[in-house]
Amino acid sequence: MSEMSGSATAAMRTRTVVKGTWNPVALARSSVTWRSALYLGASMFVGLAWFVSLVVGLSVSAATVVIWVGIPGLALMMVYWRFAAVLERAMAWAAFGVRIPSPYRPLPPGRNPLTKLKTMAGDPATWKDLLYLALRFPLGVVEFVVMVAVWSAAGMFLALPLIAATEGGVEVSLGVVSFWADNALGALPGTLVGVLLGILGMYVTRGMAAGHMLLTQFLLGPSRTQAENLRLRERTARLRASRARGVDAAEFERRRIERDLHDGAQQRLLAVAMDIGRARAKLDEDPEGARALIEQAHSGTKEAISELRDLARGIYPAILTDRGLDPALSGLAGRAPVPVEVQVDLPERPPAAVESIAYFIVAEALANIAKYARATRAGVRVHREGSWVIVEVTDDGVGGAVARPGGGLAGLADRAATIDGLLTVDSPAGGPTVIRADLPCTW
Repeated sequence: MSEMSGSATAAMRTRTVVKGTWNPVALARSSVTWRSALYLGASMFVGLAWFVSLVVGLSVSAATVVIWVGIPGLALMMVYWRFAAVLERAMAWAAFGVRIPSPYRPLPPGRNPLTKLKTMAGDPATWKDLLYLALRFPLGVVEFVVMVAVWSAAGMFLALPLIAATEGGVEVSLGVVSFWADNALGALPGTLVGVLLGILGMYVTRGMAAGHMLLTQFLLGPSRTQAENLRLRERTARLRASRARGVDAAEFERRRIERDLHDGAQQRLLAVAMDIGRARAKLDEDPEGARALIEQAHSGTKEAISELRDLARGIYPAILTDRGLDPALSGLAGRAPVPVEVQVDLPERPPAAVESIAYFIVAEALANIAKYARATRAGVRVHREGSWVIVEVTDDGVGGAVARPGGGLAGLADRAATIDGLLTVDSPAGGPTVIRADLPCTW
């Protein structure tokens, strides 16, 4: 399938250290583990830099307040630690893959710096930034000590065979048990211990990173009220965009229907009217010719009715209204040029809008499979997840779908957006292709 919705909303799932896999192989392959280890290992030095600069700057500014010099100094220090907090959020994103929204109140418009500084000083997020930076150094010391202890022990045991080979022997001590290895082969049990310590180190790293991230989100992130307001603003913006896309989709559909009526049924009915007019003129003088024209008009009328029926089916298929998604999708699968397996697992019928959008998503996806995918089989699965209806269309074709604004699936993304749904396409080169639509049953 070489065409997908250019305007489909991609479901971006942020990788976090709090919610993630704890499989040792997956941990070792995850870049988050090693970025977290680097971050925690350098945490003490970063915290020390913030601690020293804040202690010196605030002490000097406070000591010179009596001669008024310290007041601008305190204002500059406040700007400084807010900037430091911004850097900390950026480092958290780089290390842990978690983006922390800005918690600050909007600064007043205008160029008056005193008004802006007053707003900053009255913002609770400013003082939470200072508290976080004050805790950064002692927390960094703990993190540094733990990281050095765990990883240096793992590295030392992993290197025992090399040490034994170069030094002519090595003494291995495991608590109350100790033994002497005079060659690399004899030191291999120590390597096994190093592997186990390395696995432990990955778990310790991710666990400490999760704890650090929770503290960072609590102190540097928005409050619960701010987070709720942010979610509401994002939802409002998404609904506004969905409404605009829905209006565009409806306008596109109206123009398509108008074009189909004008170029199809309307032209045929016009031809029928002309044939009937010519037959009426010949009825007395040439009955046989009039009969032939009436037959032609009758045939044209049946073709016009067939086109109108197809047009109505394209607007909303009758079988979908009468019998629901399962029979309607089975009918689509039966007309597809490749074998299609249909699975519909819905405890009850969803709203009519959801059924309609699901039907047309499957219809367009199967049409694209026939045109582009070079697939030998396809599958359609519809099921319920909570308050969502999930529609998945898969094929074993060539894959490599690319975004193409204005393409066939772009209209389906717009349809899904009208009810705040999502359309995503996963189509690596060589296949398989998976088109997934998440459609809410309540909006």
